[in-house]
Amino acid sequence: MSLIFDKKYKLESSDNFDEYCKALGVMHAMRTLAKVMTPVVELTKKQDGKYMLTCTTLIRNTSIEFNLDEEFDEETLDAHRVKSIITQEGNKLVHFQKSSGYRKETTIIREFEPDQLKMTLTADNVTCTRIYKPVK
Repeated sequence: MSLIFDKKYKLESSDNFDEYCKALGVMHAMRTLAKVMTPVVELTKKQDGKYMLTCTTLIRNTSIEFNLDEEFDEETLDAHRVKSIITQEGNKLVHFQKSSGYRKETTIIREFEPDQLKMTLTADNVTCTRIYKPVK
């Protein structure tokens, strides 16, 4: 299966998200806000071949533009600067973030399917699973 482009997915369920955020070092106030947000995620492919991954929330929107297998600078939803690289494994994007600050390294796997987007986030041996459903 290949990646699915130009389809929006909205968060439907989340398991162990607060513990994952704690493992990353996210402050309590940001974790509290994050728990009530229902982000919408969309992956698009631009004409120049780059990918764009957008995350829309009521509080803050982010968008990252990247080429597969190339390191790039990223600002996370909680406003931290990290170095990232995204690779593709079938219908999965494997997103690795590393930081020189206090923030821990994390791996985010996004598995794109027609009926859902499954995200598996891991930091410091803590794993979170988030399920997104298509926006109609």
